[in-house]
Amino acid sequence: MDPRPGREVTAQYAHALLQAAQETGIALDDSLVARLRAAERVPLAWQDELWEEYCAGAGDPLAGLRLGLRMQVGHLDSAGMLLVTCATLGEALEELTAYAPVIGPGAFTLHRDGPLVRVEFEHDFGVRPLERTEAALTTLLHLARWATGGHVAPVALELAHAAPGPDPAHAAVLGLPVRFDAAGHALVLEAAQLDLPLVQANAALRDHLRELADRTLARLGEQDLAVRVREVVLAHPDWGRERVAEHLAHSGRHLNRLLAEDGLSFSAVRERTLEQLAVRALERGERVSDVALRLGYSDETAFARAFRRWRGETPGQARARSTSGARPS
Repeated sequence: MDPRPGREVTAQYAHALLQAAQETGIALDDSLVARLRAAERVPLAWQDELWEEYCAGAGDPLAGLRLGLRMQVGHLDSAGMLLVTCATLGEALEELTAYAPVIGPGAFTLHRDGPLVRVEFEHDFGVRPLERTEAALTTLLHLARWATGGHVAPVALELAHAAPGPDPAHAAVLGLPVRFDAAGHALVLEAAQLDLPLVQANAALRDHLRELADRTLARLGEQDLAVRVREVVLAHPDWGRERVAEHLAHSGRHLNRLLAEDGLSFSAVRERTLEQLAVRALERGERVSDVALRLGYSDETAFARAFRRWRGETPGQARARSTSGARPS
């Protein structure tokens, strides 16, 4: 069971499991089903119960894998809709690192490795960790294929756990190489594929959904630790995760896990804080180069890319509008 019974997530993902159980004939405890159907937010202890009953009833070593292939955008709450309205796959994956806690426990991070990018998944599941990890990464694979119109072609899926048997069917089911006993859990892509456009891209809707996802994160657990992280970032906007974590007497990984327990991530807290700082500075008429340097970006181009993701315009456009007194159309 979850060590912090007050932790909750939104109900859509649990409803996806209920739907899959009904469609595949998996019997679940009636009282658990009733609790989940009536809940707007689901305690993680209930989610643990659901996963245990679902996997035990399925009796299938690929239960998590097959569940991931059934997932639809709506099952991921506002975060799912936000991801598919982004302009490119790379932008969607960046948003995933910030808003994954809306969907459930666990954190995604992006790591570049030469020509490759690893979308890594970390968790602290105490119940059915194998199935839940495979479900999370397979959901990512399935929705990435859908959102790009089938154009994404990952290099491999990597799983830190051992193969469930001598001849696992994972590769055949997923249609890509699967590597077991890896260093971590990850979907591996060619870096060039981050530029793939998404078929449902919609900048105006994306911005609206980002606001909704921010509110959802806040409801799920804007707790004291997030407030302390925000205060450190406000004072030291150029600090990264490791330095902020050290200041708060944590390791970077442990800080991410603690924030995930409250339905947040370091990336989400820092990005929203930097956005607020940037907007305020540009409204005061500060030079774009000065703002980029103070916020810790390597150059104006990197800052402009982040600002466009946040606001749908360049820092220069925002500064010009603010100094002229105009408003966005």
